Amino acid sequence: MNELKQKRLFLLDMDGTIYIDNKLIDGTLELLEYIKSIHGVSIFITNNSSKSVQDYIKKLMKLGIKATEKDFFTSSMATSLYLKEMYPFKKIYVMGTTSLVLELKREGLDITVSKTDKIDVVLIGFDTELTMQKLSDVCEVLLQDVAYLGTNPDLVCPVAFGYVPDCGSFAQIIKNATKKTPFFIGKPNPMMIDYAIKQSLFSKEETVLIGDRLYTDIASGKNANVTTICVLSGEATLKDIKESIVKPDFVYQSVKEILTSLKE
Repeated sequence: MNELKQKRLFLLDMDGTIYIDNKLIDGTLELLEYIKSIHGVSIFITNNSSKSVQDYIKKLMKLGIKATEKDFFTSSMATSLYLKEMYPFKKIYVMGTTSLVLELKREGLDITVSKTDKIDVVLIGFDTELTMQKLSDVCEVLLQDVAYLGTNPDLVCPVAFGYVPDCGSFAQIIKNATKKTPFFIGKPNPMMIDYAIKQSLFSKEETVLIGDRLYTDIASGKNANVTTICVLSGEATLKDIKESIVKPDFVYQSVKEILTSLKE
């Protein structure tokens, strides 16, 4: 427990960690205030590419959390950086929400949603506006010699009644039809974690990642060599943790229990 009291950079997953759907998880506001009180920094790290940073700012505001763009690092942002580095000036076909498409366009990327264009890269995201036509178009485009990327490998996204399919599940559907699998940019790829730490000026030793998924959140923390906490308020269960080869450093019921421990 003394180890956690030395942390100053708190990387917080959102879906299943600080809220579920449109309901804030108890203890979230108090934990954020505690982090401020110790002169720490909290950054929201999410694989959910269905919303832009501006969308997240508005969502958190409705939940009582004041945030600015510098408080986030998302899979959409990581994807944008990756595309600029690896595929500059290439035509990128996107299966994603309107928010994702607009966010990538704002970054100066050559984005299309038309399968008739000359396409170099196919990108799929957590598309909450998914249609059968979109799936069909992606499968058709993937018949070409194109690069294939995914914003995140999450199989499900937590909602009020349970879970809905996420980008990783969409990728499995597409693989069944095309035999192709995307390269995933979001967690567990450590890119998001490394970038956040670099921007914060804190060290890895001062950093802790808090999330609810073993194969994305906790795995990304392990890949980045930072301390990890798995909360049981989202996807992972104690049974999952026991059976997984990916083990968090700490396990708590929720962010509220983390706060209680930090204050002891």
